[in-house]
Amino acid sequence: MPNLSIVILAAGLGTRMKSKKAKVLHEAGGLTLIEHVVNTALELAPPERVLVVLGRQAAEVEAAVASRGVGFVVQREQAGSGHALLVSSERVAPLGGDVAVLYGDCPLLSAATLRKLIDLRTSTQAAASVITTILADPAGYGRILRDPDGSVRAIVEQKAATPEQLAIREINSGIYCFSGELVWRYLNEVQPNQASGEIYLTDVVELFRNGGHAVYPLLLDDATEVLGINTRADLAQVDAAFRMRKARQLMLDGVTIEKPESVAIDMSVRIGRDSVIEPFVRILGRTVIGEDCRIGACSIVRDSELADRVEVRPFTMIDSCRIEPEARVGPYSRLRMNAHVKAGALVGNFVELKNTELGEGAKSQHLAYLGDATIGGGANIGAGTITCNYDGQRKHRTKIGDGAFVGSNATLVAPVEIGAGSYIAAGSVVTDSVPPDALALGRARQVVKEGWAKKRRQK
Repeated sequence: MPNLSIVILAAGLGTRMKSKKAKVLHEAGGLTLIEHVVNTALELAPPERVLVVLGRQAAEVEAAVASRGVGFVVQREQAGSGHALLVSSERVAPLGGDVAVLYGDCPLLSAATLRKLIDLRTSTQAAASVITTILADPAGYGRILRDPDGSVRAIVEQKAATPEQLAIREINSGIYCFSGELVWRYLNEVQPNQASGEIYLTDVVELFRNGGHAVYPLLLDDATEVLGINTRADLAQVDAAFRMRKARQLMLDGVTIEKPESVAIDMSVRIGRDSVIEPFVRILGRTVIGEDCRIGACSIVRDSELADRVEVRPFTMIDSCRIEPEARVGPYSRLRMNAHVKAGALVGNFVELKNTELGEGAKSQHLAYLGDATIGGGANIGAGTITCNYDGQRKHRTKIGDGAFVGSNATLVAPVEIGAGSYIAAGSVVTDSVPPDALALGRARQVVKEGWAKKRRQK
C-alpha cells in the first residue's frame, strides 16, 4: 500500500510490568513485542513510511528494529496517545495518504486484519476506521457508541461513562486508520484532558463527527488480535497465543506435534513436513528443521539447522549447531557453539560437543566431552573420552583422523593429532600426536601384589 504510513506508538513507560526493561522489549513468541509490530507494519508499508515513536529506553528500542530500515522519533513528554501521534506529524504529514496507528505492546494483530481496517477507511471514504471487539468483561476499556447507521458516534472512556454506557461490551482497541488529510487538521484542535493534561486520540473521533465526517468500526470476532500487554500475566497470555498460532500453522503444513499445548516454538522457526515434535519440546530462534525428522520429548533446539531425517532423542540440548541428514543425537546430549554433526553420525547419551565437527558415520555414544575437535568419518570415540582443549589461557584443537578408534576413558591433551586408522588404548593419556594405523598407549603398567588385601585385613 504505497500511500499508507504507519505510526507505531512505543513510548509508554509500562510501569505495571514492574520491569527495568521497556515494555516493548519484552519477548513473546520468540521476538520482542516491538519486532512483532514492526514486522506486521512492513507487510503493508515500505520501511520509509513506518515510524516508531520512542520514549523509555529509546536507544535500546531503536536498536531492536533498526535493521528493518524504519524511522524513529522521540516523544520526550508522555502526554497521551494523541500527543504521540502529533510528535510524528513533521515526518509523516508531508508524505500524504492514509495514516494507520498501531501500538508497540499489541503484537498479535495480523497484517490481514490491518489490511481490512485500511480497506474499510478507503472504501467508505470515512475520516477514520477503528478496530473494535466485544469482550465478556470490558472493564478498563473505552466503550464504542454507535449511530443507527453503524458508524461510531463517540468513544467514551470508562471513567467518564454512564451506567448505561458501562453495560456496552464493544470496546475500542485504539488501532486506527485515518485520512491523513483530516487527522492532522483535527488533531491539532484536540484539547488536553482536564484531569490528566494529556491529549487522547479518542477525542478526535468526536471532532470528526462534529465536522460532518464519519468513523466506521471494524468489529473483530477474535478479540485476541487486539490484546494489549500491561502486566507479566498479559505477556504470558500473548506468548501462549503466539505459540498456539505457530503450532496450528505447522500442523496445517504437515508437521505432527504431539500435545501441541506443551511445546514452545518460536514464530521464526521453520519445520519440514512429516517431522514429528514430541511433548514439551522447545524450538527457538532461527532454527530450521528438515523433513521426516523427530525431535524427542523435553529437548531444546535453538538457532540450529537440522537436515532431513535427523533424529533428536529426548532431553537433548542443541544450540547454534548444524546436523546433516540421518544423524542421530541423544538422549541427554548437549551440542553447542557451532558443533557440526555430519551425515549418519551418532551422538549418544551424556555426550557434549562444543565447536566440534563429527565426521560422516562417526560415533560417540556415551559419556564424552569433545571440544574444539575435528573428528573424521567412521571414527569411534569410546565412553569417557575427553579432549583437553584448554590450557588455562588458550583453547587448542584436537584432530582425529578417519576410522580412528579411541578407547574408553582416553584423555587427549590438545593440541594433538590422532592419525587415520589408529587405535588409542583405553585409559590412555595422549600428549603427543599418533601416526596413522598406529597403537598408542599412554598409561602406567599394571602392578599386582598378591595377598596384599588379605594381609591388610588381618592387621
